[in-house]
Amino acid sequence: MNALGLETVNISEDRTKLVILDQTLLPNEIKYLELDDRESIYEAIKKLRVRGAPAIGVAAAYGIYVLMRKFSGDDKSAFVEYFRREKDYLISSRPTAVNLSWALRRMERVLEDNLSVMNLPGLVERLGIEADAIRNEDIALSRSIGEHGFSLLHHGDGILTHCNAGTLATAKYGTALAPVYIALEHGWNDLHIFCDETRPLLQGARLSAFEMQTAGVDTTLICDNMASITMKRGKINIVFVGADRVAANGDFANKIGTSGVAILAKYYDIPFYCLAPSSTIDMSIRSGDEIPIEERAAEEVTEMWYSRRMAPEGVKVSNPAFDVTDHSLVTGIITEKGIAYPPFDKAFERMGLSSDIL
Repeated sequence: MNALGLETVNISEDRTKLVILDQTLLPNEIKYLELDDRESIYEAIKKLRVRGAPAIGVAAAYGIYVLMRKFSGDDKSAFVEYFRREKDYLISSRPTAVNLSWALRRMERVLEDNLSVMNLPGLVERLGIEADAIRNEDIALSRSIGEHGFSLLHHGDGILTHCNAGTLATAKYGTALAPVYIALEHGWNDLHIFCDETRPLLQGARLSAFEMQTAGVDTTLICDNMASITMKRGKINIVFVGADRVAANGDFANKIGTSGVAILAKYYDIPFYCLAPSSTIDMSIRSGDEIPIEERAAEEVTEMWYSRRMAPEGVKVSNPAFDVTDHSLVTGIITEKGIAYPPFDKAFERMGLSSDIL
């Protein structure tokens, strides 16, 4: 079984339900969930049953489509009000990942552009077509990201990745791990992947290690605090990580611990690349200081992964889900449009990105 063959997020055959692979159960159980109500779709995004910025965007697009199918009546004003209420509700599930709001606002534009020329059944169908397009585009651009990243690799390279930005984080291929899948297609079987475990939710241990091992890649799992000694020993030639939001200056938010990896890579003179679709680049914000950082429950740190509580009762816990990596630590940002090098704002403009991207 190869993780690349798993369907991370899709629509049911009868197009009435959002279908996701429940990533909270991996690697021990492969289970798909069929969701058709607002609370379960919100919960799936909030609780990371579906996660990874691109996959969240696809899930949101299909989710809002499924919800709009349930609208009854023929009042267009009520239809639009219902759409916007559900859109805002889903956006509130995870504030950092820009693909969530990007996908829902794209769906909203489709609704607004066709409101005067279509009846309600036609509008619902058009929303479904747009959700399909978002998923198909994600597959294509993930592959393109992979090809650009592959161009940087050499036979025998050791690649460090943090969190999970592979096929499980997208509709297919992934972002940070996409170059590895492309390398496999070219017959490269000599790459070495080092996966940070990624505290506190262990996406590196549960997901990236699972992906890479099932794909047949030489895979080594390391604790987060082992990255420095692994780099010092000469095991790492390049770092590939994903992103949940990229600011106009190249600062980017990714799973907590990414900035520490970037600092280490800078010290050891190892190229450090962020791989993300252009939809993740938010040109409306100037720097990472403007990226909202999600704070998660203390229980994830104190007891979630243990048979018995592993911290004293009442201890204060700081549990930010993300940190922001400064653009000065980033060698390049790889998108489906190519590789952006500093200064990133100018490079993004040459790629055709502007402040109205959302």
